Amino acid sequence: MVALLISVLNDPAQVDQLKPIEWDLLIRQARHANLLARLYRLLEQSGELPGIPERPHNHLVSGSIMADRQHLSIKYEVGFLRETFSHRGIPLILLKGAAYVLAGLPAASGRVFADIDILVPHAQLGETEQALMLTGWVTTTLDAYDQRYYRQWMHELPAMQHMFRGTALDVHHTILPPTSRLKPDPALLIEASIELPDTPGVRILCPSDMVLHSATHLFHEGEPDNLLRDLSDLDLLLRHFGEKTAFWNELVGRARQLQLDAPLRLALHYATKLLNTPVPTDIMLDMHALDSNGLRQRVLDAIYFRVLVPQHQSTTDALSPLARKLLYIRSHWLRMPPHLLAFHLGHKALFPPRVVPVPLTKDELNLL
Repeated sequence: MVALLISVLNDPAQVDQLKPIEWDLLIRQARHANLLARLYRLLEQSGELPGIPERPHNHLVSGSIMADRQHLSIKYEVGFLRETFSHRGIPLILLKGAAYVLAGLPAASGRVFADIDILVPHAQLGETEQALMLTGWVTTTLDAYDQRYYRQWMHELPAMQHMFRGTALDVHHTILPPTSRLKPDPALLIEASIELPDTPGVRILCPSDMVLHSATHLFHEGEPDNLLRDLSDLDLLLRHFGEKTAFWNELVGRARQLQLDAPLRLALHYATKLLNTPVPTDIMLDMHALDSNGLRQRVLDAIYFRVLVPQHQSTTDALSPLARKLLYIRSHWLRMPPHLLAFHLGHKALFPPRVVPVPLTKDELNLL
């Protein structure tokens, strides 16, 4: 059974026939998927808003207002980051939601997110962290093991938060952990990044790399809460960039150059299956994205058709809890070799995380 939210995303006109109890379900599913604001924008674009009953309409408007406020906050925060980085010659490359918003892409429509993601060269990682700390950013409280885990094995610094504005920031030096099986070269991503014409000093990934990063993040993620939102991002990116015929061959070629053809294949497979994303047939055949046979693909389908839906009780069945556990295991298996994975999971089981305050020094406080 297709989730009501996915059905409406594919055919907004069907909301004209929804009963009050179905409206209630649709709003709940959209809220759980973090797609309430995007649903509002979709219904607005399709001309369905006038016929929406008052109560669901109020929920949709509320979600849209929250997303708009987030977008303003992101633009405001990027201005501060640009000033911090430009003084030190560090490139500011936005990733994911922040990139969609600053570039004005269709994927920004109703997009909500909890943090800003940026990419910086690994050689400037220490300088970047120092510059951020001197302007009010602090590392979120982690114990010594987690600090080591991020700094030695992960593709990003420990999450940071601004002391006064409360904004969250993830600083990446590549898009996958160095310990993962796939190893895309971050230098290629940085080299091909594009400066935004209306925002000098702020860059985003080129179209192919933006799609590949979205696909890679989606199919290496171990938590299901935002997976449908991320698949919707991919759908909107592919529809937008795919209007240029040359994009598709560029995307496939770039995926192979970056060794990311596996996540791209899964992205095309599930985007077309669930959201009817228009992808040329020759591209689907070239990427083997139409394949649904074989034990491995059947297992993946059993997992992803249960997690690429709103994480609401109306979309669960007896195997959904198992699918979520397998998703978590798969994400860690892709990120780490077996010996390191065993060590990491064993440590987490024996020594649960504890909060360790990281106070600023007197000199750091004087510089803020």
